[in-house]
Amino acid sequence: MTKPYTYRAADPQPGGTPVLGAWHSRPAFHVPVGSCDCHVHIFGPRERYPLAEDRTFAPGLASVEDLVAMHRSIGIDRVVLVQASPQGFDNRGVLDAAGELNALGHRARVVAVVPPGTSQQTLHGLHAAGVRGLRVNLQSYGQSDPQVARERMLAAASLAAPMGWHIQTYTTLTVIASLREAIAALPVPLVVDHFGLADPALGPDQPGWQALLELVAAGKVYVKLSAPYRLVDSLDGADGAWMARALVDANLQRMLWGSDWPHTGPFPGRARERDGVDPFHPVDNGDMLSMFGRWTREDERRPILVDNPARLYGFDVDG
Repeated sequence: MTKPYTYRAADPQPGGTPVLGAWHSRPAFHVPVGSCDCHVHIFGPRERYPLAEDRTFAPGLASVEDLVAMHRSIGIDRVVLVQASPQGFDNRGVLDAAGELNALGHRARVVAVVPPGTSQQTLHGLHAAGVRGLRVNLQSYGQSDPQVARERMLAAASLAAPMGWHIQTYTTLTVIASLREAIAALPVPLVVDHFGLADPALGPDQPGWQALLELVAAGKVYVKLSAPYRLVDSLDGADGAWMARALVDANLQRMLWGSDWPHTGPFPGRARERDGVDPFHPVDNGDMLSMFGRWTREDERRPILVDNPARLYGFDVDG
């Protein structure tokens, strides 16, 4: 059964324009200059960027212009473009978008997806184009076999390590817990998407939660406090506060924030569109940032929004 996403659609803003049918309110706290949205996707025209044959859904267009407009509404000026599952191994869309964004002064980095055995020459080319990590996407394909997860993480880490990159995974707490020792031994940091898909209703005793906290505390894992609308049941996110606080308290220096724009995902009772256009959810990202603000103290927001991503993605190191 598909869990309904929980979010509030913003009211129209006087003098404003919706972005992909969604309005974005101003966050309820001051967003520091240099703040980074560490998880967005870009989807260009299919005739230029064909979708992968093994895709599970077919997204609509989500352009650089749309992204910049959304970020302008909520006060974000740095971004990490993440290769989405429908794009497969063809990273051209996110790489071209990163080039456009950087030319506009909207600083961008990329997390790519590449096949095992990718050459060093190719990896160096990706680095020059802004790639700073490799994604191991398990959940989008329904993959929960720990052995498969281990093999894919190790293969990605072997490519990322010589480049000084990290690896990123979209998977569950149970998979993370089953790979605790392997993750602790990785030669690169691991970034975990969307709270590790923890369930707020299950509390801190749910399987895998303590393993994630221990890896975070040891500095081996970063966690994106991203896409809470996928997990929480209350519009204000109060039921997810304990998860955010536990992670922040475990290691502030390993926390990141991301919007998950343009908000792909299933609608209850509706089949996913594999060949048509799968609709985006009209999530108010200003409200999502405000939710993050309710979970954190003022002195914690700059490290999470500015300092940690600057360090991990190299914004202040190499231009």
